[in-house]
Amino acid sequence: MNNFKNDRVFINQEVNIPEVYFKNEGQLKSFPRRMEFSGREYTFMDGLRYLVHRGAQMVQVFDMTDGSRDYRLHFNAGSQSWTLVDMTM
Repeated sequence: MNNFKNDRVFINQEVNIPEVYFKNEGQLKSFPRRMEFSGREYTFMDGLRYLVHRGAQMVQVFDMTDGSRDYRLHFNAGSQSWTLVDMTM
């Protein structure tokens, strides 16, 4: 992930994730591979996953990179929806 860019743009819009991949770090974990947003497709190379509890609800937060930009995504397991929170420009 590119830690030198601080020019993040707040998006907060639902996106489509048509493809995921799996990492085995003691147990199998899924990560978004591709994202469709605003008529464009983005392919992720790597990322980190965090679990956040909001009361009884659990949200998965993903910090992903495509090698040029960084993206923060939320996955809501209850509604099975993905939200692009922000991205670097």
